Amino acid sequence: MKLSRLGYLIKSGFTGIFSHGLMSFATVTITMACLIIMGSFGLLVVNINELIADLENENEVVAFIDENLTEEEARAIETQIEAVPNVSDAEFMSRAEAMENFQEDYDEDIFESLDESVFRHRYIIHLTDISLTEQTRLDLEEVDGVADVNAHLEYAQGVITMRNIVSIISLALIIILMVVCFFIMSNTIKLATFTRREEISIMRMVGASNGFIRCPFIIEGLVLGVLGGLLAFIIEWALYSLLLNRVMGGVASTLITLVPFASIMWPLLIAFLGVGIIVGVFGGSSAIRNYLKV
Repeated sequence: MKLSRLGYLIKSGFTGIFSHGLMSFATVTITMACLIIMGSFGLLVVNINELIADLENENEVVAFIDENLTEEEARAIETQIEAVPNVSDAEFMSRAEAMENFQEDYDEDIFESLDESVFRHRYIIHLTDISLTEQTRLDLEEVDGVADVNAHLEYAQGVITMRNIVSIISLALIIILMVVCFFIMSNTIKLATFTRREEISIMRMVGASNGFIRCPFIIEGLVLGVLGGLLAFIIEWALYSLLLNRVMGGVASTLITLVPFASIMWPLLIAFLGVGIIVGVFGGSSAIRNYLKV
């Protein structure tokens, strides 16, 4: 294709945007609204998954050391405990530290006379994957010097179940939202094209090829899709920042921690532009398909 013809087609695409300003505005607005809805739900899913990940990290396994071992001997088996599969890290806690923690948790005078010999040396262990808690507990009990392992299996199972339910529901809803958004946006572009059916007919009558007729509409859809994606990203950024400031500046910050927007902005921008481009190009191409049939 000659550069002069390509330049003419690109110019025609941009001219169509401004010559049909109302429908172009409607297309961008619908695209933007759909992407904001889909993006907002996506950000909600990201924060829920992050919350569940935090719950997983808080799940601790306590390995109690044999009472007959001295503190030096108890510390010596740390490398064996950390070598157990699925163990992320292990922190040693002596009898004295265990007694201090107990007295802090139960601030009662009756416990002030406790002797540290009542407590055992122990390791506070964090796991890489809490779904393997039961197997990890069995492996830790096999370590020479470990007398007992306290693992909150019910808590771990509850977090796993919550994670699976959220993942399934999130995936299903995101797919549904994407289908709905694609349908609405592509049909909006088709509606905009319907108002220009006479223009297409005239171009057919003067002998223009299908590719020549289709190209300006594809360019127009591409530009509108990109514009809708960019505007949706900017609005999503503003809304999320506002929510982040409200949450982090209020009482809820002690209970909820939102993912910083900087860590998700590039994937979100790419997703918005990608969806906008795909829908714009697909909508612009398919919208005139019926008018190109002989």
